[in-house]
Amino acid sequence: MDELDRKIITATQAGLPLVKEPYQLIAQQLNIDTKLLKEHLQKMLDCGQIRRIGAVPNHYKLGYKANAMSVWNVPDDMINELGQQLGALSFVSHCYERPRFLPEWPYNLFAMLHGKSKQEVAEKVQQVVKLLGQHCAEYELLYSKQILKKTGLRLKNT
Repeated sequence: MDELDRKIITATQAGLPLVKEPYQLIAQQLNIDTKLLKEHLQKMLDCGQIRRIGAVPNHYKLGYKANAMSVWNVPDDMINELGQQLGALSFVSHCYERPRFLPEWPYNLFAMLHGKSKQEVAEKVQQVVKLLGQHCAEYELLYSKQILKKTGLRLKNT
């Protein structure tokens, strides 16, 4: 990571500015060309210094008060196919595979579901049950009680 990368991370670690052209504004603040800024961001993505650039919505502020991590026990040989189908649903913000810890924890597919009420989430769960069909042995819902993390990479000022 070079000095410009550090400056870019510092300039963006609180989030991109909410303007029509955020990259142009950041480039102006750093006194560099927008193309150079984008090249450095792409380089950091490509080498894994940053994982992604994207919006991180606060579901609570958007009115989605019933947020549940759903955990599903599906066949390991179907997890990629089922995970892609589950992750494509509009009410799923993220979906991923996790290891089982048998016998206590048989779940290997995780998906965050969002709704404005627990009733709405329950209806969405039934859509997932129908989608997974015979491939779902069991599931559980783990409702959020608080937001634990809504930030990305942070660099200390040195």
